[in-house]
Amino acid sequence: MTVNSEEDIKKLFAAGKVVRGAFERMKQAARAGVSTAELDTIGGHYLKNHGARSAPQLYYDFPGATCISVNEEAAHGIPGPRRLADGDMVNIDVSAELNGYVADMGESFIVGKGTPEQEQLCYAVQSAVKAAIEKIRSGRSLNVIGKAVQKIADKFGYEIVENLGSHGVGNSIHEEPSYIPMDNPMERRRLDEGLVLTIEPFFSTGANRVEEQADGWTLCVPEGDLVAQFEHTLIVTRRGALVVTA
Repeated sequence: MTVNSEEDIKKLFAAGKVVRGAFERMKQAARAGVSTAELDTIGGHYLKNHGARSAPQLYYDFPGATCISVNEEAAHGIPGPRRLADGDMVNIDVSAELNGYVADMGESFIVGKGTPEQEQLCYAVQSAVKAAIEKIRSGRSLNVIGKAVQKIADKFGYEIVENLGSHGVGNSIHEEPSYIPMDNPMERRRLDEGLVLTIEPFFSTGANRVEEQADGWTLCVPEGDLVAQFEHTLIVTRRGALVVTA
């Protein structure tokens, strides 16, 4: 999507606020003993009560209002009876449509007390998104995102998952440009004024790819590897990025 008016911006921020609200309530409730289905119910009710519709359900008939992935699960985890335990790495990804506009965000975090390795991985992937956001200006190469993310991944010695990427958003959940947030010197696309997109890297301690599981949804790194994601939706402007899911 490319925004064409202040009304577009206002409604994107409204969608981002609802998505953020749902995520925060789910994160607050994420503690040992709570099931992922219970967390999903919290998020689903929040979206519905604020007039929003789950984007994964709306566009893909996903079997949950949100995606909740645990430990080696990188993305698209189906909420269910699994109960969280102290030390679990959890990723909650919330995307929703509100009045015709879609916003998308996600974050990996640790339930209870984590290990230094887990904490560093979450810190690194968040730092990568923040560094990429600082490089956003209309007219620049789309690759400013990948270069910024790659720099942080290399600094910490992490792999970037190469078959999970970022995407345009706004009119629907997945739009162009689709891209992997890693350094690509061959990238020729530009960041146009008003473009709406996500920055969504996945960092892993060992794997650079994920594999789809038998449920047809969940994407995992090999057992024993750690994986973390961080995601914001933003609008490109001449002065920088407007982050609608902050």
